[in-house]
Amino acid sequence: MDLRAALREPTLDELLAECVKLDASDLHLAPGMPPIFRVHGELLPREGSGALSAGDTEAISKELMRWSGTKRFEETGSQDGAMTAAGGTRFRFNVYRRLGGISAAIRRLEERFRTLPELGLPDSLYRFADLNDGMVVVSGPTGAGKSTTLAALLDRINQSRRAHIITIEDPIEYIHAPSKSLVNQRQVGSDASTFNDALVASLREDPDVILVGEIRDLETIRTAIRAAETGHLVFTTVHAGDCVGTLERLVSVFPADEQAGIRQQLALVLRCVIAQHLIPADGPAGPAGKGRERGRVVASEVLVTTPAVAHLIATAKSPQIYAAIEGGTGQGMQTLEEDLARLVVEGRVSDVTAQSISRNPQLVRDRAATRLRRLGTGARR
Repeated sequence: MDLRAALREPTLDELLAECVKLDASDLHLAPGMPPIFRVHGELLPREGSGALSAGDTEAISKELMRWSGTKRFEETGSQDGAMTAAGGTRFRFNVYRRLGGISAAIRRLEERFRTLPELGLPDSLYRFADLNDGMVVVSGPTGAGKSTTLAALLDRINQSRRAHIITIEDPIEYIHAPSKSLVNQRQVGSDASTFNDALVASLREDPDVILVGEIRDLETIRTAIRAAETGHLVFTTVHAGDCVGTLERLVSVFPADEQAGIRQQLALVLRCVIAQHLIPADGPAGPAGKGRERGRVVASEVLVTTPAVAHLIATAKSPQIYAAIEGGTGQGMQTLEEDLARLVVEGRVSDVTAQSISRNPQLVRDRAATRLRRLGTGARR
């Protein structure tokens, strides 16, 4: 290898190309450290690369911010954005100030719209893309694939029916080229000042479907609910670990004297909550199984708002919603424990990993044992 080439710090294009080659999900750049890739959930330093200087990371960060501008970076010390690399792969990034310089976190996005089964989610969820109104919420921790799930649902609408779709995102991650639908995508920061301002404006833009990248503040949640009440289909995400936690998160931002009314409104407009986790595919069949995303698989919980569930939401009987999910398989519901048990039985996730994710590890073991018994009975027949 040319020694000068080995000593030269890599360019942004080279690092992004290597991210694709390694099948990495993320790339981290920080002063005093080599470039670090997240491959199948594990952080790995770039082979043969020395530590980046503060000047190196600042230069790369400035190159990234050509795609997003620097206004928020100058005001708040961090800047979100998205870009398309030379090879056509799209990336999302966050550039941020830190002690001793500037760092960047870069997320590799999917290169195509995947189907729900490819993502490891039930095919039955597509029925929520056919609705005319209501609210569909996808929840989970950061990096759980929420945006990818929403992109799959929106692509289904775009390919199957005539609708006006407006997306409000920060940043725009997936580009939806209009097919059967008219699609207008707006980015907070460049096309609109805030999520709520863009959402309020969207109600005057004749939408059929509205995607709000994330709702976390009171006014945006209130406006999203109003949009769903007035005949629009609203998709959004919330940071929460499970379906009941999602409901409580939506309600808890409101003052105590408003929460009863918000529960009543949610009971009327909420159609489905999909809570998902992206976990290591460390079972014997994990990396080769369907639904694989760079060595990880989706485990999900699904709550469908039936009349019984709507009553429990309206009357703040959240603990009973878990029992409703348990008994709602006929309506397409599933608990996280049931889905983890499926992944264990299919050999895609280890017992240890499944139990570490679950609220009730013993229930995962019991559900897995039940599935194995059913498989044994079916084989004997």
